[in-house]
Amino acid sequence: MKKLVLCSLCLMLMGCTPVISQRGYLQDPDAEAGITVGADSKTVVEDRLGDPSVQATFNNDAWYYISSVEKQIAFFTPTIESRHVLAIYFDKDGKVAGVKHFSLEDGHVVAFETRTTPSPGRELTFLQQLFNATPGMPGGGMNQQEQNPGGGGGPGH
Repeated sequence: MKKLVLCSLCLMLMGCTPVISQRGYLQDPDAEAGITVGADSKTVVEDRLGDPSVQATFNNDAWYYISSVEKQIAFFTPTIESRHVLAIYFDKDGKVAGVKHFSLEDGHVVAFETRTTPSPGRELTFLQQLFNATPGMPGGGMNQQEQNPGGGGGPGH
């Protein structure tokens, strides 16, 4: 009996062991240090570091190499332990204009808008939807206003 309790206790503790995940670009300090501002081109940077995680949307003048380490315990939401962003900026000739390093502390929290725009009409329940889809019953007994919340019958009305 003691062995069973001990084994179940060990299994429960193993379920609480954190899982550490490395995501994105794997940092290579030697390759990053070998990038020369004003001399290296995009192809040289790509040969040394690989494809960037993200490129600038306009003009393709900045490449970002992003890496992060996440920790998750059991079924809880993962937490970001560290994040590193290597930003490489290029001039109009495609040469390296600057290299910057950013970390998790340099980031800003962005508050997303959660409000929704109400739509006219009403939500149909599961049973109303089921009865509306019944073969042999055109329209399912709903009038035109309930089927089309906008009230219009289209062109010609």
